[in-house]
Amino acid sequence: MLAGIGLGLGLGLVGALVASRLARALLFAVSPTDPLVFGGTALLGATALLASYLPARRAARVDPMVTLREG
Repeated sequence: MLAGIGLGLGLGLVGALVASRLARALLFAVSPTDPLVFGGTALLGATALLASYLPARRAARVDPMVTLREG
């Protein structure tokens, strides 16, 4: 899961850079590689990574048979 999120973030960053170059004519008063936007995106990605990692780690510690018996 962590590798998938990291891969998605990396591909998304590359795709955003390519798309920003293509959309240069449509941007007004904003640089195509605005560091604030890319920094905010990285922060959002890190938050998503942490928000999915912690519950997954906790769920991996539970014995599946205990969960099935209680359900």
